[in-house]
Amino acid sequence: MSDSSNLLTLLQQLPARDQLRRFAWRDGRPLSLAYFLAQVEGWRSLLERHAGTRFALYSSDSATFACILFGAWQAGKTVYLPGDVLPATCANLGALVDGYLGEFPAHCTPLTVAATDNIPAGHGFKTLAPDFPGLVIYTSGSTGEPQAVPKFLSQLATEVASLEQLFGDRVGDAEIFATVSHQHIYGLLFKVLWPITMGRAIHAQQTNFLEELQPGDRPVVLVSSPAHLKRLPAELSPHQTSPAFSTIRSIFSSGGPLPPEVAAEAGRLLGSVPVEVYGSSETGGVAWRQRLAGADDSWRVMPAIAWRVAANDELLEIRSPHLPDTEWYAMADQVQALDLQRFRLKGRVDRIVKVEEKRISLDALERQLKSLAPVADARVLLLEQSESQSQSQQRQRIAAFVVLSAAGRQMLSAQGKLTLNRLLRDGMAQAVEPVALPRSWRYLDALPLNAQGKTTRAGLLALLEPQEPSAPVDLAARPTRPLRQVLEQEPHRVLLELAVPSDLLYFDGHFEGAPILPGVVQVDWAINYGREYFALAPQFMGMQALKFQRVITPGMVVQLELLHDQQKNNLTFRMVSAAGQHASGRIIFGAGHAVD
Repeated sequence: MSDSSNLLTLLQQLPARDQLRRFAWRDGRPLSLAYFLAQVEGWRSLLERHAGTRFALYSSDSATFACILFGAWQAGKTVYLPGDVLPATCANLGALVDGYLGEFPAHCTPLTVAATDNIPAGHGFKTLAPDFPGLVIYTSGSTGEPQAVPKFLSQLATEVASLEQLFGDRVGDAEIFATVSHQHIYGLLFKVLWPITMGRAIHAQQTNFLEELQPGDRPVVLVSSPAHLKRLPAELSPHQTSPAFSTIRSIFSSGGPLPPEVAAEAGRLLGSVPVEVYGSSETGGVAWRQRLAGADDSWRVMPAIAWRVAANDELLEIRSPHLPDTEWYAMADQVQALDLQRFRLKGRVDRIVKVEEKRISLDALERQLKSLAPVADARVLLLEQSESQSQSQQRQRIAAFVVLSAAGRQMLSAQGKLTLNRLLRDGMAQAVEPVALPRSWRYLDALPLNAQGKTTRAGLLALLEPQEPSAPVDLAARPTRPLRQVLEQEPHRVLLELAVPSDLLYFDGHFEGAPILPGVVQVDWAINYGREYFALAPQFMGMQALKFQRVITPGMVVQLELLHDQQKNNLTFRMVSAAGQHASGRIIFGAGHAVD
């Protein structure tokens, strides 16, 4: 890594470097710098021939994404980064952009470039202009609708430099694995722009399951989030922990505070306590912390960032080179200043609401709920009348979305929902005013997460909508499908929550007195839901790596994760719950005849 590496002059520096050096890994094969430069030139040449200045980019492959992004910038195009390519997203983009790049649906007619590593002579890459509006990203939508955030290239370049100044020594020459998407600011910086600028190799495919992470003998960095790190104990078996992960040099986490017990568990299982990064799509990185043994919960401000606490409302205000101007920017978090470099987060001001003229902190309600023994995790929302299912309900109400602990699940099964509702309300009543007590309750196996690993307001509101079967059913018949809820959805991945009915037809005779869900039914659900969400090839060809680790019993709630590899014509599935992994496998499809 060179101290002079700079995002704006990167492509002028690269030709002088060893072009056989690794730029990325894809399917276990290295991609060279020559490949990167040739692809950038191909995209620049293509885009220079197209009218328009604004193009939307979506690619699940980080290497392809980087080639398109740098090629677009060299061609003077502003790039819009949507979080997905769902129909509503594409419809909204249609009014904003002049074309599409990457993995958009066919009706968007995305542009393509042939794969090559032959660099045309005299490509003449230019220095990127600092004041060029190179990017439009979107917020996560955790507190409302996703908002567009424009970025000048100078903002991205200074943040890359700040990350190297702060963390470069601990990262060294490590390769980059990531469980998060580069379509959002955190993943964009940590898994694409920062490593490529500094000459570190990236891994093109996103690591969806941590058990897929096989570092070998090369040092690696894991770019992750609280949502993924919380699943560590269920995902890793004893033989997969240290020393198998002894080459992990550092772990980064962003998207929300990491509970201290999760940070400690990650350190124990993976050999490195995560570095947490605090910031937002608008501000970029603001502060960081690493909760080593004995550390407190304070955050340390990043280099070159000036900060203060507003006197009237205790909001954190910053001035930063990661922002578009030098004005003070008020964040949505209240803080307590500890010294010149450290502060403690107290809660989001946009989560203080008025109910019957009383100010209520939703963060405080969540803390109170999570202090109760039956509760493992919780979120609460204030619902207005338009968000209620019935106009006859009160104008405002608090809704609670609760992930139960083992004790809570046992209580729900033995005593029922009404009794549990009352118990939790009584537990909160000692510290919460009556108007702030939740009126609606949803008990979940896990909180819904988007591609960034964040629980959004829209995702929670969807849980309040009545379940509608995807196909007509005979109401007199026994159920053959679970109740389904979409937790996360991307072009090639979907995560579903499945509530298995106690009277499911397939429990009959399998087995008397101790019913369990047949493995063939689990595979059938994976195939059918796979066909519903993806354009799978018509012919079933076979299965690989099929495993059934834990039984699924009546009334259980499990998560089904489906990954579609269009190039290889396969569908990978995995069923998990709080108890751990239940089943996994890879289903092969094709257009020909099935093989033994």
